[in-house]
Amino acid sequence: MTDFFIYLGLGFDHITDPRGYDHILFVIALCAIYSLKQWRQVLVLVTAFTIGHSVTLALATLRVFEYSTAVVELLIPITILITAVVNFFHEEKPSRFAISRRKQRSWSRYGLAAVFGLIHGMGFSNYLRSLLGRESNIVQPLLAFNIGLELGQLVIVLFVLAIAWLAVDRLGTSKRTWILIVSGIVAGMAISLILANKLVAGE
Repeated sequence: MTDFFIYLGLGFDHITDPRGYDHILFVIALCAIYSLKQWRQVLVLVTAFTIGHSVTLALATLRVFEYSTAVVELLIPITILITAVVNFFHEEKPSRFAISRRKQRSWSRYGLAAVFGLIHGMGFSNYLRSLLGRESNIVQPLLAFNIGLELGQLVIVLFVLAIAWLAVDRLGTSKRTWILIVSGIVAGMAISLILANKLVAGE
């Protein structure tokens, strides 16, 4: 049981570590358009992301398939950039004629989170495999690490929603302005990561 909590803590620390902020940026981009009142939608979105990264985290850690680490490291900031750019076109108060279209976009967003979660899961597995080494029994560490990731992810989500509540509900910033500012910052940082990855690949 001690090993379980060790790997749980490692999973939590990995996703919340500011030095490896790419996953943090993605979660921020996912939640940027939501408020505390929309926690149910956020829960569905986070669950979609969880399903995606849990699948590839398990398969890649168990070495069911192999992949290029360099490609995954490039794809992760691309997923961040796409998610941030999609936020720019978010309609906070659509007309009654656009409600059905908004619902379709919501489901598309959940699907996008799940697909992008597959890519992030491969990124998580890189770190976990380096920790496991030649350990024979990896099922328990895999489960503990994944739970740790989820706990860390929830902390990030709660932090983002709390800041959004403070900025929009207490300080009076418009929701549209909040979305544009947060998504713009995230997009800029994602572009920086993409360029950095290309420079490393070109060396």
